Amino acid sequence: MRRSLPLWSILNAILIAVLAVAGMAVPAAAEPSPSRLWSVPLSGVLRVCTTGDYPPFTVRDAGGNYRGVDISLATELATMLHAVPQWVPTTWTTLTQDFLAHCDIAVGGISDTASRRAVADVSVATVTDGKTPVTRRSSGDAYSSIDEIDRPEVRVVVNPGGTNENFARTHFPQAQIMVWPDNLTIYDQLSHGKADVFVTDSIEGLYRQREYPDLQVLHPDKPFDSAAKVYLLPRGDTAFNGVVNAWLQVQISNGRTTALLGDWLS
Repeated sequence: MRRSLPLWSILNAILIAVLAVAGMAVPAAAEPSPSRLWSVPLSGVLRVCTTGDYPPFTVRDAGGNYRGVDISLATELATMLHAVPQWVPTTWTTLTQDFLAHCDIAVGGISDTASRRAVADVSVATVTDGKTPVTRRSSGDAYSSIDEIDRPEVRVVVNPGGTNENFARTHFPQAQIMVWPDNLTIYDQLSHGKADVFVTDSIEGLYRQREYPDLQVLHPDKPFDSAAKVYLLPRGDTAFNGVVNAWLQVQISNGRTTALLGDWLS
């Protein structure tokens, strides 16, 4: 009777194969550990925190289904790990807390920041983006610069808890900061004339302006800053994080990430 390989041997083979394809050094074999590299395939579930409100990276529809660039990639990552994704809803305000308490990874247009690195490891950058103004077309280029936005009469709308709010409060201390709780409907505030400008990542702005032809993204090719989009990974889980990063590097190198983003923006 043919004996099946123990799960540890299978998982170690996955680790070696993925790292070899990515051109990374293959570590010496180790004994099974609490690493998610073993616990995820054992459970058959990859727990993924995501906000579902940040297209084209992550979107949750009325039926509770998730779509987006990072949703597709996380699904494919789960398959590679012999698991299925379990989407864990979160918000930008509670993202890191929810990740630490409930998830194996967090995805969805997450910017690489010092505060996030303080509690989690981060993946290789899947894309680099930056903050740029979104305004009504009728406003022309009136809000092109930080100085033009940072005036007492300018109404700057922000979604709470993320880098958009942090950027606005740091760079527009004289402007009227208006917090809108729903990132998916925040563009209505601009379109209906209830706010003057929303400063967000250029990729999101370019995607959303297709739904709002009366809005425009100013100088998306020359954003105010630059930040990498990453996944949050468990702190210190070298085996799991190494495999995730190696797998992501392959997707970047073979053009998979670029193709997914192009599909959403085309």
